[in-house]
Amino acid sequence: MKIALAQLNYHIGNFEANTNKIISMINKAKAEGADLIAFAELAVCGYPPRDFLEFSEFIDLCEESIAKIAEACSGIVCVIGAPTRNEQIEGKDLFNSAYVIEDGKVTSRVNKALLPNYDVFDEYRYFEPGLVFKCIEVKGVRIALTICEDLWNMKDNPLYLISPMDELIKEKPALMLNIAASPFSYVHDDDRVMVLSENCKKYDLPLLYVNQVGAQTEIIFDGGSFAFNKQGELLHQMKYFEEDFHVFEFDGQEIQGLEPVTYLPMSDIEQIHQGLLLGIKDYFHKSEFSKAVLGLSGGIDSAVVCALAAEALGPENVMAVLMPSKYSTDHSVSDAIDLVNNLGCQHYTIAIKDAADAFEGMLEPAFKGLPFNTTEENIQARCRAIVVMAFSNKFGYILLNTSNKSECAVGYGTLYGDMAGAISVLGDVYKTQVYQLAEHINRDREIIPRNSIVKPPSAELRPGQKDSDSLPDYDTLDALLYQYIELKKSSKEIIAQGFDEELVRKTLKMVNMAEFKRYQTAPILRVSPKAFGMGRRMPLVGKYLS
Repeated sequence: MKIALAQLNYHIGNFEANTNKIISMINKAKAEGADLIAFAELAVCGYPPRDFLEFSEFIDLCEESIAKIAEACSGIVCVIGAPTRNEQIEGKDLFNSAYVIEDGKVTSRVNKALLPNYDVFDEYRYFEPGLVFKCIEVKGVRIALTICEDLWNMKDNPLYLISPMDELIKEKPALMLNIAASPFSYVHDDDRVMVLSENCKKYDLPLLYVNQVGAQTEIIFDGGSFAFNKQGELLHQMKYFEEDFHVFEFDGQEIQGLEPVTYLPMSDIEQIHQGLLLGIKDYFHKSEFSKAVLGLSGGIDSAVVCALAAEALGPENVMAVLMPSKYSTDHSVSDAIDLVNNLGCQHYTIAIKDAADAFEGMLEPAFKGLPFNTTEENIQARCRAIVVMAFSNKFGYILLNTSNKSECAVGYGTLYGDMAGAISVLGDVYKTQVYQLAEHINRDREIIPRNSIVKPPSAELRPGQKDSDSLPDYDTLDALLYQYIELKKSSKEIIAQGFDEELVRKTLKMVNMAEFKRYQTAPILRVSPKAFGMGRRMPLVGKYLS
């Protein structure tokens, strides 16, 4: 028996493109002699469809696509994810289902039981849990078919009281097949391999696991589909961050022709690099945009974003706008020029001194006698936002936000100024990681000028300004923020680790007070286990300070 896994990049709601891609892979599988082909969770409509699921027409289009896919399924069995109307039991209107299609018709459905409702997931908002557990049978082989989370119910997971595999194993299946939509984070790949391997050992069964790849706005899927033997040993690892297709031979007991291989994960920074490139590409392609604009200061953050955009979109599709102020240093301008020359992207220089002076002059009667402070600094940042948004409007460019996670966390940015943008590229990348990312981008040749990496970071909004005037060193700050944001530690727990108490309380207060800023900023490409945005939902006016 030959089983094909199709690891594809889907587009939410683009039924024509998704269906054509799926049928193409079915035909490819048939040409290679496959008996069964499996696609990812909710492949037909794309994941996560969110409130599209509340439109009856959307579900109608899913069903029409399933019918078209079924027409291609002669001589092959197809397992594919799509929503199903709940016409069986009282509860939510829909199931998250795996369709089994054979000889032009749907022969059975498996409904997902464990509906994640944490971090970026909100499946329980839309779907009813499926509590009927039955294996499928293909060419006389009994297969335990599960959907993503249904295979993550390890004994140390307190979220669920039911184990789909504990029920399915009673029917003595020969193989586990899991179709998934498992989002990327730079720490998730190790967990994924561990959980899948442990399930193989627990149930003494081989496993084929198919994930999707691609980005859906802020959520990135890294692919990395797998085959494991019943000893939990990895037999085959499909590509990360790319579409892939592979046919496996199964003899009824074990996956054949493959020897165990060592799992070789990418480094965290390499994963972040590849994830961000995919996030940028898919945001533009799926939104039918082609050209990007950003403000280029000569600093590390904008340099990294510019380099990523040029790699993702092509340098000819990137416009870098240099906007020096009266406080900008000569080396900042020269560093920015060196970068665009290294990349070959477009650039334009527009000084903001006259604009900032004009605003200060307009406001002088109202501010008479008051000292220079962050007000005048923010005016400069907002002048820059006006300039890059003018480029966006005039030429149809999409503005990339260049703020990093450290700045986003403590509110070190100007609302409607440098926090503007359609998509945030580095908003889930701490400053210390930005430096590592710059070194990774420069691994083969110097792209980001060395001076942008080694000089002290500065917003250059007043004479001699440095980030260290307002913030602790980034090594300390990022370590503290990671404990609070990713690990959700309290102030007491963080202080107990040896962090200065005053610094901890001040930093956590800054994080919580800046929530209103983050609420109004661009969606952030998610690369960590806890990103700002839909996976971290905090009240804007809450009093609680950890």
